[in-house]
Amino acid sequence: MPDEPTTSEPHAEVPSLPPPAPAPTEAKEAPPPGDDANGAAPAEVVPSNKRWYVVKVQSGREESIKDAIERRVKIEGLEEFFGQILIPTEKVVEMVQGKRRTRQRKLFPGYLMVEVEYNDRILYLFRETSGVGDFVGASPNKPPPPMPDKEVERLTRPADQKPPREVLKGFERGERVKVKEGPFAGMEGEVKEVLEGKDKVRVELTIWGRPVPVELEYWAVEKT
Repeated sequence: MPDEPTTSEPHAEVPSLPPPAPAPTEAKEAPPPGDDANGAAPAEVVPSNKRWYVVKVQSGREESIKDAIERRVKIEGLEEFFGQILIPTEKVVEMVQGKRRTRQRKLFPGYLMVEVEYNDRILYLFRETSGVGDFVGASPNKPPPPMPDKEVERLTRPADQKPPREVLKGFERGERVKVKEGPFAGMEGEVKEVLEGKDKVRVELTIWGRPVPVELEYWAVEKT
């Protein structure tokens, strides 16, 4: 028998599928506040045990004693217990021969301000330095008291933030003076007022057991 013609059936169209969605990425957990990018915790801040104290030293040698202490601290490797040393000064304006002159003057001759951690090693270093006395307020069984914060802030303030103090004719109120010339020569008293316009100072002298204010030429008196 002859073969029957075959008819080819059309292929069914396969619908196209959308491309697969990308796999969700895993969200990275943000580092906790204060940690760095590598996850390392910040370095712990160690509180300082340094405080400010006052040390008695030989008057007139404040600068050389300060340098000697700083050298010994480095030689003996005590930097961790040591901060700084200050010689408190102030600006004063004096009237000298009719002209104003500004200069620096030591506030507390014979004393240093020191920022240290008070311990046996620091105490030994200071005591073994020539010209150093002792920490003010210390006793054999009691450490010295640190300086009050307000006083430290006042004395460590930069010099350009402190207005100069006027000391007219080189004298100050409350200063002890001795009369060099005139009827009161040899007597001592206290300056009560500086009379700039008159070129005089008013000094309180003790005469016959009673305080008596006397006006004197500023060149007729001297500091005791």
